[in-house]
Amino acid sequence: MGKVYIVGAGPGDVELITVKGLRCIKEADVILYDRLINHELLSYAKPNAQLIFCGKLPNRHAMIQEHINHSLVQYAKQGKVVTRLKGGDPFVFGRGAEEAEVLASHHIPYEIVPGITSGIAAPAYAGIPVTHRDLGSSFAIVTGHMREGKDDSIKWESLANGVDTLAIYMGVGNLPYICNQLLKYGRAATTPVALVHMGTFEEQQTVTGTLETIVDIALESNVKNPSIIIVGEVVSLREKIQWFEVQNQLSESVV
Repeated sequence: MGKVYIVGAGPGDVELITVKGLRCIKEADVILYDRLINHELLSYAKPNAQLIFCGKLPNRHAMIQEHINHSLVQYAKQGKVVTRLKGGDPFVFGRGAEEAEVLASHHIPYEIVPGITSGIAAPAYAGIPVTHRDLGSSFAIVTGHMREGKDDSIKWESLANGVDTLAIYMGVGNLPYICNQLLKYGRAATTPVALVHMGTFEEQQTVTGTLETIVDIALESNVKNPSIIIVGEVVSLREKIQWFEVQNQLSESVV
């Protein structure tokens, strides 16, 4: 019997993977990797390691989840060390728990290796702390992948009134709905909002506005997924402590 490591690869910057996560890549006989990982990480794999892409695009999956689950079981039963490499953290909208359940049901040894999630890392690279002593003492991670009137079990009233900072994943396509829900339940129209595209990658771009203006700003800027939406007063600190994009611009000007 082999073993499976369900590994969080971090948000994009290759140096943000954990030491243990990198070891799991180096020791793997088989690596099943997702679309949003930094592919530079695969260069650390053994020369004879089998690399299998199983990323998902909107409305188009390279491998359906059931096939991924089956592959993890199959390779482990062949005695292989398998690393399931997932963007961010495997338990934050990553379906890592579902994969672990399947492995447990087949009595296959496995470990969960946490990763830095983009809801914290992307705003940090944009100069936005998700908590701050004066501006935000509570923080929530929310999925923005819903359709108005369908499958929306999110408690918007509680989020609007009870949480200082929101990090909303996969929500750019639903940005008007998200803003409307927060405004509907009492969040101030002047609440700062940031959209961080390709957080921690060199291509990172950030736009800011308010709940009242961000939809138009996002349209004008043509912001697409993958992006994180940050809602809260902490966004105002970006003006003072943004660093990553400034650093990249300085590097480009030197070149």
